[in-house]
Amino acid sequence: MSEYRIQGATGEWEVVIGLEVHAQVSSNAKLFSGAATAFGAEPNTQVSLVDAAMPGMLPVPNRECIRQAVRTGMAVSAAINRWSRFDRKNYFYADLPQGYQISQLYHPLVGEGAIDIEPEGAEPKTIGIERIHVEQDAGKLMHDQHPTMSYVDLNRSGVALMEIVSRPDMRSPAEAGAYLRKLRAILRYVGSCDGNMEQGSMRADVNVSVRKVGQPFGTRTETKNVNSVRFVEAAIAHEARRQVEVLEDGGAIVQETRLFDPDRGVTRSMRSKEDAHDYRYFPDPDLLPLELDDAFLDECRASLPELPDAKRRRYEEGLGLTSYNADVLTADVETARWFEALLAEGAEPVRAANWVTGELFGALNRLGKGIEESPVSPVRAAGLLALVADGTLSGSLAKQVFEAMLETGDDAAAIVEARGLRQTSDTGAIEAEIAKVLAANPDKVADYRGGKDKLFGFFVGQAMRAMGGKANPAVVNELLRKALG
Repeated sequence: MSEYRIQGATGEWEVVIGLEVHAQVSSNAKLFSGAATAFGAEPNTQVSLVDAAMPGMLPVPNRECIRQAVRTGMAVSAAINRWSRFDRKNYFYADLPQGYQISQLYHPLVGEGAIDIEPEGAEPKTIGIERIHVEQDAGKLMHDQHPTMSYVDLNRSGVALMEIVSRPDMRSPAEAGAYLRKLRAILRYVGSCDGNMEQGSMRADVNVSVRKVGQPFGTRTETKNVNSVRFVEAAIAHEARRQVEVLEDGGAIVQETRLFDPDRGVTRSMRSKEDAHDYRYFPDPDLLPLELDDAFLDECRASLPELPDAKRRRYEEGLGLTSYNADVLTADVETARWFEALLAEGAEPVRAANWVTGELFGALNRLGKGIEESPVSPVRAAGLLALVADGTLSGSLAKQVFEAMLETGDDAAAIVEARGLRQTSDTGAIEAEIAKVLAANPDKVADYRGGKDKLFGFFVGQAMRAMGGKANPAVVNELLRKALG
């Protein structure tokens, strides 16, 4: 794929992209209180006195939230800061009860790291991560509950967020999409965020600027709270084009916050961009600095699972899978877990990988289900593959059995016995059917013997049909060659 460029009236422009991803930390309690974090609860039913900013209430850091952020930093090879500090970010908003947000500006928990991406059709690339800091989320305003008033739901207030800030290293919507998918995969493998963008537990602020190739960075805009990979790519494409048009018309880009309208595929201005001094940051006087000891860091490091890149290498180099299958099977943690469970049942890796990426994924797409909802478990899938491996089932019979398993949930062996689907290698029965096929097609037999070798496939198909698909294909091939010879 050629480099992504925007062609304007004055020549080519390059787009410069950085992402600030807000990822909700997977924890049962909020960052500074014991209130629950479950999604979908009735409004204002998961709010402690701390979350509601009642007088005299003091925040207490949740160790698990800090642990998850540190583990995330380790998973992206980032520097972990043994000493970090919480700051107050002061601004007024109706869903921010304290009148400030507890965040980390000057001394974040996690420093510089990197993520390797492989955009489709382009060269692999490393995207730098500037920092990961921990902060509390605000509440939520609901504007559609009353004709003249907005309601406030504080269930989300105080929920722990990781803000993962990239370097401005991306140069196309495709690179940004690849980065976001890879980051989401890592978070889900680590278990520090469920990555559910539809529910808002992962969302991206998209920083975009344009410049002529080789020139200094231009003025950037920030498009807030984009909640899908597809929308991030669309927001970048539109915003970059808009900026080029503004500049080529003699205008100037204003540093501002914008919103993305997914229905129209456009960004629109929200407010002028504030600088850090506008928020009057200062150290939170109610919270001591965080100091991490060796035992805590060792425990975090030891708890990390095998990550996507390492698993993909193992699948290719250790199990002999194709690069494509290894990519597909490691792209999402649920798929990887399902495949690992299948291997644990003794399935042969290459055959299992081909079956999962072909038959299973095809069926799940038809059913509109994710792999974690598969009607066929890894144990039962291993049973089906074992029947193919030992010759009980041919490939076509295995497809029939699999469809029956999807419908009934029954074991493959039970379906084979109940429906009489066992493959046969009875040479006498197969030879008899082959003789009938050849007798019914004397002209084609003559053509084959006259040199039209491609007709062999026709005879195989006819013989298999005559045997109801239950003949062993290898035996059919062998006996046909003998009969035709």
